[in-house]
Amino acid sequence: MELLDENERRLNNLTLTVYILQAVSLLVGVTGIVAVIINYVKRDDVRGTMYESHFEWQIRTFWLALLGYVIGFATLWLLVGGVVLFAVWVWYIYRVVKGFLYFNDRKPLPLQ
Repeated sequence: MELLDENERRLNNLTLTVYILQAVSLLVGVTGIVAVIINYVKRDDVRGTMYESHFEWQIRTFWLALLGYVIGFATLWLLVGGVVLFAVWVWYIYRVVKGFLYFNDRKPLPLQ
């Protein structure tokens, strides 16, 4: 088992915390906002580390989900908004799970 130095352990715990906050945001939306604030505040700390790709993934997940939810709510009256909202919800779950699995395997995420 690989031992982490103190800074690495701190960044590891912070990244895990953000994934947990994102997962909880499926039930309590405000935690997603807290998560993305953490990402932006601590972004410089993760530069050049494996965690940088996770922070970028988490930030992108937040903003794209927010955009999807706005589109979904705006199109509710067209009767497609519910489908859009459900699709965004499933996509968000996928992103959080995929990110966490890469994190758990201690691998950076490929960013496209």
